[in-house]
Amino acid sequence: MQDPNADTEWNDILRKKGILPPKENPDKENEALEEELIQNQQSVVKRYEDMTLEELEENEDEFGEEDERAIEMYRQQRLTEWKAKQMKNVFGEVLEISGPEYVQEVTKAGESLWVILHLYKQGIPLCALINRHLSELARKFPETKFIKAISTTCIPNYPDRNLPTVFIYRNGDIKAQYVGPLLFGGMNFKKDELEWMLSSTGAIKTELEENPRKQIEDRMMSSIKTSVPTKDSDSEDD
Repeated sequence: MQDPNADTEWNDILRKKGILPPKENPDKENEALEEELIQNQQSVVKRYEDMTLEELEENEDEFGEEDERAIEMYRQQRLTEWKAKQMKNVFGEVLEISGPEYVQEVTKAGESLWVILHLYKQGIPLCALINRHLSELARKFPETKFIKAISTTCIPNYPDRNLPTVFIYRNGDIKAQYVGPLLFGGMNFKKDELEWMLSSTGAIKTELEENPRKQIEDRMMSSIKTSVPTKDSDSEDD
């Protein structure tokens, strides 16, 4: 019996008459199989992307050796995203500590973690102002650890004349310190000025483009210059 799939003139006539079915195209079949394979691979990748770390662990035995590289890639991606999210959500408020907690909360706070410690005392208005500013900055920069402590609970007999005092730590080491009221500019000290001050140490990453205090100083100098009489005005008065 003649092969109906054979490429002969007689079979072509039979196909035109509808007696034989259309000739199968192996190239089209291969293309269809390849397209189906690609779709299946894309479906698998999509399932990886949709899985959590726990789901990847639970379904690891169901994947073949060819999928291990993709699984590992997505696992690392998920792990990185999870760590970044955890770091951003660790803090967000100012923690009150006492002397015995200093080592744990500051010295052993964590590797590569920035810690901002404010030594204060109740009844000092500038300390209260700094605490208010730090509360707002702690919410704005939750990846940085903000701490406050009554000065004498951490350092016995710490003089009030040195308050407020702000220490900046990283890996348990002091990276910067601001001691005494003169460095903060009095009760007109703004939150943005404190943000700029802390960002200059690397403890936080501000979006401020320049020191807010410089703008205030420039306005003050401009005001002083306009209020000082010139030589011409003096001569006219004479």
